[in-house]
Amino acid sequence: MPKHGPLALAICLLVSSLLAQNVLAQSGDSGGSSGVKLPTAPARTQEGQSTPFTVGVDVNVSTLGIGGDIAVPVARHFNARAGFNLFNYNATFDNDNVSYKGTLALQSVHALFDIFPFRGGFHLSPGLLFYNQNNVKANASVAGNQTFTLNSVDYLSNPSNPLTGTGKLTMKETAPMLLLGFGNLIPRTHRHITYSIEFGAAYQGTPGIALNFTGSACDTNGAFCRNVATDPGIQANVQAQQTKIRKDLNPFKFYPILSFGLGYKF
Repeated sequence: MPKHGPLALAICLLVSSLLAQNVLAQSGDSGGSSGVKLPTAPARTQEGQSTPFTVGVDVNVSTLGIGGDIAVPVARHFNARAGFNLFNYNATFDNDNVSYKGTLALQSVHALFDIFPFRGGFHLSPGLLFYNQNNVKANASVAGNQTFTLNSVDYLSNPSNPLTGTGKLTMKETAPMLLLGFGNLIPRTHRHITYSIEFGAAYQGTPGIALNFTGSACDTNGAFCRNVATDPGIQANVQAQQTKIRKDLNPFKFYPILSFGLGYKF
């Protein structure tokens, strides 16, 4: 027998069986002598019954950015879900008279396990935020002859060599997350259009802060100007300023997540 003979034979038998069932069904519908009608499958799946393998996708807007999810059913009350988010935003802000022109960059990937304890769309979704590249980068500047503050110490930006610098805020690359929400990307019904509303948080720890300055700073009366990059006293205040900002951001160790999504089940 040829190498693929058994497989080909099985396929032929399956096709023949399906054709025979179709002929018998048509015969029964037309009032044939046999009077036999084969049972037909229900037109659509009822709530709570298992469904054939399917997949759901969505687009969403959240505090993590703009992104999308894909989900597959694991069991009657469980889905596995993965997604990504992207977003960039430019802004200008001041901190202790230092002007920052910054860019908020959101870029992350997540994986979630959706648990549906009841019949509706309410779900609990533990998961992991990974490849977390969310960060803020900023260019700092202080106009010449303008005062600014580092660690509660006032300085004057040297008119001939004004203060400039950079700042960066970073997050941990991996963070556990937990969401609560309403909606199901793979409803166990005939519906195809889906929606979701979710809220929760990712525990990412206190953000990291890095400040670097160049130029020179003077006493507030314009005397005793020093290079901010090499002067030990000013560098100590720069480090203390980083610590102060880090403490101010300590509540954001739990990054809040709020999401709205619209999806489709295939």
